[in-house]
Amino acid sequence: MLVALATLFYTHVPTIALAIFQEGEISWDPISLWKQMGTLAKIVVIILFIMSGWSIGVMIDRWMAFSAARKQSRAFAPAVAGALREGKIDEAIRVAERNKKSHLAKVVTAGLQEFKAHGESTEIPGEQIEASKRALERAEAIVHAELKRGLGGLATIGATSPFVGLFGTVVGIINAFKGIQSQKATGLGAVAGGISEALVTTAIGLFVAIPAVMMYNYLSGRVEAFDVEMDNSSSELVDYFLKRRNAARR
Repeated sequence: MLVALATLFYTHVPTIALAIFQEGEISWDPISLWKQMGTLAKIVVIILFIMSGWSIGVMIDRWMAFSAARKQSRAFAPAVAGALREGKIDEAIRVAERNKKSHLAKVVTAGLQEFKAHGESTEIPGEQIEASKRALERAEAIVHAELKRGLGGLATIGATSPFVGLFGTVVGIINAFKGIQSQKATGLGAVAGGISEALVTTAIGLFVAIPAVMMYNYLSGRVEAFDVEMDNSSSELVDYFLKRRNAARR
């Protein structure tokens, strides 16, 4: 029994030594992993980095736009409310024009300008209010589209980047099997390139997808909050127009 074990050990010593030597040469730093990857896997990684860069650009752009809209709206709301209480529509329009990044200012400006334009029209009763309502609705739709700019692409990246990474994973596994077949060995050295492709593409795909999905949900929530604020401002402005028209009739 001992003789058989010894014979088996000495028979497989070269194979074991070769596997250890091959595994000792494996390096897992990013540059080495990149060099071990095939052309198709490198293309997948490049595509994922492009998607990541585009999504980061959208995140930064929307963050800056939303922050400016929130900041200017906080300054705009009390100023325009004071001007309207005094009946100074022209002053309210000037205040709105000074806060062009505010989502509320864009909507209120449209309503005030339409109301002012029909101020002297008495041909159809209520036409002044209806025209102002339509102007407010158009402005809300335009501002809503502006606020959501880029979010559709961000959602697409969040949904598709894991599958792009999965494609690289499949390619890496196929290359690992090819390495086993070509080298007639099952050591780590034979499958290192394929494994690196599979791991790197999977990790990058998740790295791109997770922030994109999280930021899409967050930014979509901000847009919904802005929509509510614009709806409330439009309703309050219409109420102001009705009160002003009733007061003028008296």
